[in-house]
Amino acid sequence: MSDVITASEQAISLENDHGAHNYQPLPVVLAKGEGVFLWDVEGKRYYDFLSAYSAVNQGHCHPRIVKALQEQAETLTLTSRAFYNNVLGLYEKYLTEYFAFDKVLPMNTGVEAVETALKISRKWGYERKGIPENQAKIIVAENNFHGRTTTVVSFSNDENARRNFGPYTPGFIRVPYNDIDALETALTNNPETAAFLVEPIQGEAGVFTPAEDYLSKVASLCKKHQVLLIADEIQTGIARTGSLLAVCGNCTCEGHCERQSTYIRPDILILGKALSGGFLPVSAVLADDPIMSVIQPGQHGSTFGGNPLGAKVAMAALEVIKDERLAQNARLLGHIFRTRMQRIVEKSPLVQEVRGKGLLNAIVIHSPSSSSVAWNICLALRDNGLLAKPTHGNIIRFAPPLVMTEEQLLECCDIIESTILNFQVQQKNEIDGQ
Repeated sequence: MSDVITASEQAISLENDHGAHNYQPLPVVLAKGEGVFLWDVEGKRYYDFLSAYSAVNQGHCHPRIVKALQEQAETLTLTSRAFYNNVLGLYEKYLTEYFAFDKVLPMNTGVEAVETALKISRKWGYERKGIPENQAKIIVAENNFHGRTTTVVSFSNDENARRNFGPYTPGFIRVPYNDIDALETALTNNPETAAFLVEPIQGEAGVFTPAEDYLSKVASLCKKHQVLLIADEIQTGIARTGSLLAVCGNCTCEGHCERQSTYIRPDILILGKALSGGFLPVSAVLADDPIMSVIQPGQHGSTFGGNPLGAKVAMAALEVIKDERLAQNARLLGHIFRTRMQRIVEKSPLVQEVRGKGLLNAIVIHSPSSSSVAWNICLALRDNGLLAKPTHGNIIRFAPPLVMTEEQLLECCDIIESTILNFQVQQKNEIDGQ
């Protein structure tokens, strides 16, 4: 056995020795990215099928976004909001017109945007709806994932994310996802509700896609009970599911989706991740004037929120989405991908089902969520040149960059199919050999 330590082993050791152990990464050390590909420190190339949790929809190091970053970084990066700058207003105009809302409140990370939306909705509840002070409630869906702050984990039912971080923030009611009757009951029994916060597709929960009419019924109920509908599109937005936003339904929009009959218009829209193409933490909360006007100077802010560097990068990232028709590409390739994965379901008892929309998909492995089968399949996929990661133990999420070609996707489908079928054979041989 060689005593030589590889570059990968050295990098992993450094992280283990000096970093907090708050993640369990797949053992691969990445050093370069371009388009749909990643390379490790030894130079091996992989297809990226996670896209940094859908932050890299435009592909790694997209040259147009790189150029925007470089040009702005050489001019002005940060002023704070203590002063005006010559980029933020252009960005706010661009973003509000792109998504058809009156106002945007710019932030940095996704969870910051979620916290911002919660604050706005509570303030709206007190000042516009007339909810008694400190009585506002917000309804959320079970198995949600909206981030890791103390407030957000307070309404999570993932005990691993929640346990021993109390005391928890009050004021939240959980209802089952994709259960319109449960939501109606909660709204009826809690007239002091200010908002319903929901993911159009639950990504971390295993790409759980609701019934086709779920969101339209949600919107109707929220309107009936004078409750704000907050759509968390941090992971599902920016063309990932085959339309500009997941709430766009099945329209073939190129922007201004509110004109399409299938569009469900939320009262508050939360964006992040791919808003910057994976270059910088950039997030945003969008709403119309009657809602956003409750926020006045000094009541909410961020030193880096709306910085000129992030604003320029975000505009370039959104231009790429539109100009390269990435929503349309995600829709086309998504159909192909799910058809191919369904073939695996029919061939292998290891794969229970495939689900998803656009290029946000998952396969459910037929094993207990506590088992290591899905993890071991991902290790085998890595060895075969494709990077994916399990979620909730027995679910493997597949979310490649939206710049992927059909030829590349079909090659990846071949990798996934051969890996699973070979894994199944190896697993059977191990059982037979015992």
